[in-house]
Amino acid sequence: MEERRKSKRTQLQSKIVVKRLDNGVQEELDIEVVDVSKSGVGFNCDTPLTIGAVYEAYLTIWTKEVLHAILEIVRIEKKGDTIAYGAIFVGMPEMDAARIEVYQTVEENA
Repeated sequence: MEERRKSKRTQLQSKIVVKRLDNGVQEELDIEVVDVSKSGVGFNCDTPLTIGAVYEAYLTIWTKEVLHAILEIVRIEKKGDTIAYGAIFVGMPEMDAARIEVYQTVEENA
C-alpha cells in the first residue's frame, strides 16, 4: 500500500476524551490513541463515528503536556473487532504542531 501521509507518524499510547462539536449533541467518547503526527492522529474507538465529524480533544503528549485540538474524522478502517480512525487537526496552534515535530526529530536521532 502506498504511503499517502504528509507527515511522519510516531507511536503514542494514550487515552483521551473527545467531545463532538458539529451536531449540537454533548457526546464524549474515550478513544485509544495509536499514533500521532503534526497534522493528525490515528486512534481506536468502540463507538461508531462518521467521516467528517468534528471533535474537540485534549491530547496528552510524551512530555505530559496537554494539547487542545479540534479533530475531523477523515478515515475509517475495520480491523478485527476494533475500528481504527484517522483524524486531521483542524484547529491546532502551529506551536503545538511544532512540539510534536520536535519530539519526532529527537526520537529519530536518539
